[in-house]
Amino acid sequence: MSKNWTPESWRQKSIRQVPTYLDAARLQAVEGDLKNFPPLVFAGEARSLKAKLGEVAAGRGFLLQGGDCAESFAEFHPNNIRDTFKVLLQMAVVLTFGSNVPVVKVGRLAGQFAKPRSADTETIDGVELPSYRGDIINGFDFTPEARIPDPERMLKAYSQAASTLNLLRAFSQGGYADLHQVHRWNMGFVASGEQGARYQEMADRIHDALAFMEACGVTSENTPEMGRTDFYTSHEALLLQYEQSLTRVDSTSGDYYDTSAHMLWIGDRTRDPDEAHVEFLSGVANPIGVKAGPSQDPDTLIRLIDTLNPTNEAGRMTVICRFGADNVDKHLPALIRKVEQEGRSVVWSCDPMHGNTIKSSTGYKTRPVDRIMTEVSQFFDVHQAEGTYAGGVHFEMTGQDVTECIGGAFEVTEERLSDRYHTACDPRLNANQALELAFLISEMIKKERGGRGAIAAAS
Repeated sequence: MSKNWTPESWRQKSIRQVPTYLDAARLQAVEGDLKNFPPLVFAGEARSLKAKLGEVAAGRGFLLQGGDCAESFAEFHPNNIRDTFKVLLQMAVVLTFGSNVPVVKVGRLAGQFAKPRSADTETIDGVELPSYRGDIINGFDFTPEARIPDPERMLKAYSQAASTLNLLRAFSQGGYADLHQVHRWNMGFVASGEQGARYQEMADRIHDALAFMEACGVTSENTPEMGRTDFYTSHEALLLQYEQSLTRVDSTSGDYYDTSAHMLWIGDRTRDPDEAHVEFLSGVANPIGVKAGPSQDPDTLIRLIDTLNPTNEAGRMTVICRFGADNVDKHLPALIRKVEQEGRSVVWSCDPMHGNTIKSSTGYKTRPVDRIMTEVSQFFDVHQAEGTYAGGVHFEMTGQDVTECIGGAFEVTEERLSDRYHTACDPRLNANQALELAFLISEMIKKERGGRGAIAAAS
């Protein structure tokens, strides 16, 4: 941490992608309220995640990070939280069982309320209004009243995040995540499809393995780890007034932690090392992610890593690559070589969503599943060619039966996008498509680990 860093030092830097609040006094009052609220997560939990990510950086684990593109107040419901958690558990089981790799589970949940936008305004039928920036800032409805940034929304976001975390902790620690429940994690619209059948077959094999272990005396009762799982939360640290208000000094270490989430990341639009978002996250001890798109050059990436992780602490930095299916081999190798050359410790993760967004012939923003799969495949291929470790995936998905991304085994067509297109921002994978991705990644991890084993044996 810089000697000059304080939780508010970001306010002296230039900043992008933040709203202009009209009522400064009310904004200050809301920030004051949030500063007195309890932390949403604890420093020890963030340290635990950092240690697990250190194992991933060393090639001994895999990061599974996913959830909503932008959480909304309107869709807040325990069933939606449960179903997204359930899909992430399904994916983690597919990855763990299929590739024999520990999976670190991190949700885009309990805080993913703010979204960067490509323009400050949008125009519909000749009417220009401020862009929707997520429910923590303004409303989705295209009216002048809804689009005014309202600081009171931060209080509602905190309340929803607290409730979501409460439910996630109950699910992950209270028996719902017990491997004996693996059959029940399938959902109706998934179970009837191709991925559901593949999952069911795998679940049967897990059931047989558990039955054998029980016969040997190993049960959930005497081995609690079988009945629960560690699950962490993350979001883009975009609205810094909210993030600063939830930053606390850890009494055991004396370090600052942003207690709004276990892991925070900086977006591709706000990763300038000289600007406010990097300044703020440079001073908190949470694990940090950085999005890297086609405009990211190797030298600036090293400067960014050194600003955020000057001691090269393992598990502190995750580089989340988002190039698009046609650009992975054009940009990723140079970044990998520079990081390897400079000896920096990072988790390499693939975001195959943001670089593959298109507009369908029916007018909907969508993402083709085949392009998402291609980007993931190329991400693994490049790492295998470079002799480095493809350590994770970062994607937008939901447990709801939506039709927002086209293609996949479920065969969502452009004509069907309107059936259940519910997202307020970006298109998300549904559970069937997410499971399809998990099976693909599982095969790639096995291939990657086999290649690394062959290299080690040869050396």
